[in-house]
Amino acid sequence: MILGSNSMDKPGQYQQVETIGFFEKWLSIWVGLCIITGIFLGNLFPDIFQFLALLEYASVYLVVVILIWVMIYPMMINIDFSSFKNVGERPKGLIITLVVNWLVKPFSMAALGVLFFEYVFVDIVNPQDAQQYIAGLILLGAAPCTAMVFVWSQLTKGDPVYTVVQVTINDLIMVFAFAPIVAFLLGVTEIVVPWETLILSVVLYIVVPIIAGAVTRKIILGSLSQEREDALSKFSANIKPYSIIGLMATVLLLFAFQAPTIIEDPMRIGIIAVPIVVQSYGIFFIAYFASWLWRVPHCVAAPSALIGTSNFFELAVAVAISLFGLSSGAALATVVGVLVEVPVMLSLVTIANKTRHKFPK
Repeated sequence: MILGSNSMDKPGQYQQVETIGFFEKWLSIWVGLCIITGIFLGNLFPDIFQFLALLEYASVYLVVVILIWVMIYPMMINIDFSSFKNVGERPKGLIITLVVNWLVKPFSMAALGVLFFEYVFVDIVNPQDAQQYIAGLILLGAAPCTAMVFVWSQLTKGDPVYTVVQVTINDLIMVFAFAPIVAFLLGVTEIVVPWETLILSVVLYIVVPIIAGAVTRKIILGSLSQEREDALSKFSANIKPYSIIGLMATVLLLFAFQAPTIIEDPMRIGIIAVPIVVQSYGIFFIAYFASWLWRVPHCVAAPSALIGTSNFFELAVAVAISLFGLSSGAALATVVGVLVEVPVMLSLVTIANKTRHKFPK
């Protein structure tokens, strides 16, 4: 928490600290309740959520964009942009992220898809559906996270500057590497990258929040003085609860959007989720263990591992729909990835926070 040392002497600020700690301490419970509520409301009022789902452009839900802004804006305010020049002095986190994201993750996801749908689940999934599910998993594996990683980084007290640089470099590589990797793994000769989705997502999830944070920081700080620094800390502490609220609202909304599918065929959702969950934990521990071996500070190690674990769902869903159709098994697999992410990522955030003491500061 970013508060002055005398904050405990002021009743209003003390109350704020307790409220934030309460929400963060029991975050998994709140998210679980949001999942249940989202499924309930999505089935009770399907027309409302179908309307909200139609408010999209290039496969990007506009309502979700607003909620993600609410989530990551508090983190962006705390970024000291003058520190960007120092990121190059700590290259280990970047190296681990790039190696895991681009040399391991797409291929391990493809391998797990084949393992589960051509062997483990061969008796309960017909071959045509199996190939569709594998294709959807490949699309997920080739698209590392852009937006939500800022939330996971904040929850693990990650270095915000380093996280921004990691995500930005990942996105630049994605522009050139996504289509060739997907084409190779799917055996498709031509992959049409949905540039509108890719560019719009980068602008909305990175450029706009960074600009908003920089402008807010400049307005509050004005000049470098202790009084101004205290004002920034107080403002940051006051808006931080909205980040958690935005996360919970996003979870509720995503599960409400997919509520009919979850209720109609929960068995199929569960089957598709299995390789995604195995992949998520596997990728996290590969990157996290590599960071531990290489003595990477925890504020860099945790976001480095979480970036590869999470996925760029907007891009994966858009490509699945364009290649295989809206009602395809591939599109369904990418959507299941959305549903699996938050519970899995919260568990990994918990693991990262409980093992902080094993990393250098």
